Amino acid sequence: MDAKRLQRLRGELGRYLDAVLPDLGRQGRRSWAELYLRGLLLDGRRKSAGATAERLQRIDRTGHDYEQGMQQFLSQSPWDERPVRDHLARHVGHTLGSEGLLIVDDTGFPKQGTHSVGVGRQYSGTLGKVGNCQIGVTLQFATQREVVCLDAELYLPEESWGNNPQRLQAAGVPEGVGYRPKWQIGLTLLERAKANGLGGVVLTDSAYGDVTEFRQALDAEGWRYCVGIEKTLKVIAADADLGEVPPYAGRGRPPSRPEKVRPGATSASVLEWAQGRAREFRKVTWREGSKGKLSSRFAAWRVRPAHKLSAGQEPLAPCGLLVVWPEGEAAPTKYFFSNLAASTSLRQLVRTAKGRWWVEHSYKELKDELGLDHFEGRSWRGWQHHVTLVMLAYAFLVLRRRQRRGKKGVTT
Repeated sequence: MDAKRLQRLRGELGRYLDAVLPDLGRQGRRSWAELYLRGLLLDGRRKSAGATAERLQRIDRTGHDYEQGMQQFLSQSPWDERPVRDHLARHVGHTLGSEGLLIVDDTGFPKQGTHSVGVGRQYSGTLGKVGNCQIGVTLQFATQREVVCLDAELYLPEESWGNNPQRLQAAGVPEGVGYRPKWQIGLTLLERAKANGLGGVVLTDSAYGDVTEFRQALDAEGWRYCVGIEKTLKVIAADADLGEVPPYAGRGRPPSRPEKVRPGATSASVLEWAQGRAREFRKVTWREGSKGKLSSRFAAWRVRPAHKLSAGQEPLAPCGLLVVWPEGEAAPTKYFFSNLAASTSLRQLVRTAKGRWWVEHSYKELKDELGLDHFEGRSWRGWQHHVTLVMLAYAFLVLRRRQRRGKKGVTT
């Protein structure tokens, strides 16, 4: 936003921070937090501390060294970002409601050098290839009308960072923090959201949904989910007859698996499963897009994941399989496992699965407008602080838009 509009909103921004900011400790940190948020909200191509400090100094016409103060507030000041994010999550739940879509995803932060914490050559969906970058695992909370980024953690590649104590220490990574798979980080983000009173349906792409341990952990914690999977995962029908457990012959360990669960047993991939049921697909419209109604062809079945049946392991508990097969395509294009109730309609399954579109909408604003990936420091603390403040700025914009719609008499 331009300088005049930002100046008019300073009172509103201050009241917002009164609601979401806990005590940051030393006197003056609140003022630096507000200054940094103003810099993020102000128009400008780069949202690094130096660039925003220069723009703000021109507006405020002050001789104070904004850049040095901002750098110190970000990378050296020992305020804890965790209570800030917890306050934000509770404020969002109070304002938008405690039930929504919880979208676990990750995004890339392109980098030039090799010293920034977590940086390395790794695949990034942002780049669409392997490149030099950091990866942040994020949690977005979406309702029917809004999306807010609530939490994020930096992924530390196993070989270059996670198993290098000296490098971790040099970057200021807290003791005990090291390599964790992205799906485990995602579970931590969800655990924090639940502790702050938020619930709903968990959505992910196949990088998380393919992981059996991830889905099992969601089930164990009582989460409902609809997660992307790859076409190679194996399934059998939920009501498939696997036979009886053979009687004990009196020698060795008593059998525990049904007679048809044995090494070499076969099952279909979800691609093969869907292709064999091509006539069951039908058109479903899930929402209104910018160019009209969005629709495609879908089908859903109750299945049991069975990708280790050939190794003699019993299939997992029944779940839903949702498949997208657009008109004119030679084969299905997307696949999902879901533990939503078996009675859930196809239309509701589709609308839920398609809720992941919110994450791209969120990333675009977080990066293009607020500089999520513009932090130029190298430390763990600096990255965490910058990302936290960007999330605060984004939530301020989202909640303000909601308030303005309400004043115009639009249902929110």
